[in-house]
Amino acid sequence: MKLFFLLVAMLTLTGCLFGKSNEVQRAEKIFQHFECSNIETNQLASSSISSFHQQSLAVNKEKASSYIEQYKNGEDLFDIPLDEVVQQKYQLYKQACQALGGISSVKQTIRIDDAE
Repeated sequence: MKLFFLLVAMLTLTGCLFGKSNEVQRAEKIFQHFECSNIETNQLASSSISSFHQQSLAVNKEKASSYIEQYKNGEDLFDIPLDEVVQQKYQLYKQACQALGGISSVKQTIRIDDAE
């Protein structure tokens, strides 16, 4: 009986590890799209709103990168899957990019449900 519970526990832990691995892969796939093109920083008006959006670009990209690294190191930071957190940061990043007159590198929606 103890052997049965040990086997079940090991299978459960193995399943959790593979699930986390897929989350990281999906999050990294989303992170690859954190790119903002066609922004000339020297031509931007020096206003508080443009500074806010520039800071938002940097902060959201850095946070997404940090979350992925922390997750790889075994830290479980959120109650929702990592790829959903990175997707939320990507949406904020994309909004800031568009507010600065830039364009995102990808025009279609990034799907997070496939693990490839």
